Amino acid sequence: MTILRANNLKKVYTTRFGAHHVQALANVSFSVERGEYVAIMGESGSGKTTLLNILAALDKPTSGEVWLGDRKLTDIPEKELAAFRRDNLGFVFQEFNLLDTFSVRDNIYLPLVLKRMSADDMSLLIKPLARKLGIDKLLAKYPYEISGGEKQRTAVARALITSPQLLLADEPTGALDSRATDSLLNLFGEINREGQTILMVTHSVKAASHAGRVLFLRDGVVFHQLYRGGAAEHEFYQRILDAMNALSSPEPQGEFAGMEVSYHA
Repeated sequence: MTILRANNLKKVYTTRFGAHHVQALANVSFSVERGEYVAIMGESGSGKTTLLNILAALDKPTSGEVWLGDRKLTDIPEKELAAFRRDNLGFVFQEFNLLDTFSVRDNIYLPLVLKRMSADDMSLLIKPLARKLGIDKLLAKYPYEISGGEKQRTAVARALITSPQLLLADEPTGALDSRATDSLLNLFGEINREGQTILMVTHSVKAASHAGRVLFLRDGVVFHQLYRGGAAEHEFYQRILDAMNALSSPEPQGEFAGMEVSYHA
């Protein structure tokens, strides 16, 4: 079942006084099935961040459509967008975006507080989630008292506690050391196997190799994609690395030459 559809997305930024136009996305189309784990890769300036912001309903495309389930994001009134994001999307950021004046528990509770959920109901939700993520002993601590890996697990708990349709991750391993990175990627794999749909933007070949499919952006279009299939992690890692090396050349060669992947309804 398709959970996310991006159809012919274009984004053009106009500089002050309209002197110049910068095209961040040219014609992006793809879909994500429920339960998929998809990574989006590309060099700086390829349009990854712009695409993620549009998929998260934080920005609007110049043209094109985004559908989450049966809702067309580009048609949702501005006054309803915050509630829609809170109820349907979970966010994990590179810099964690935790509030230092809130405990770990209260950081995780934040989206539920905004939904005006009762304290008893929030407590029932946080206990099994914190145990699963290995932060149940940290709930009374504050972000400045815990490690980077623990901060990111707190951010993941905050993202998951509303049971979102889609988990969006923006460079989630970017601020982590290798041990914390491995732990987080294993966690993402676990929650994906339990049915959570994940869309991750990353520069990291290692992070992408944990996904089931990788989309490569180049010059504002989906230029190529790889499916993991039955490949082992190290095999998929090498395939992604080869693709990145080929796509970074001025004129991609071999299987990457002239390839552009489009979504067809």
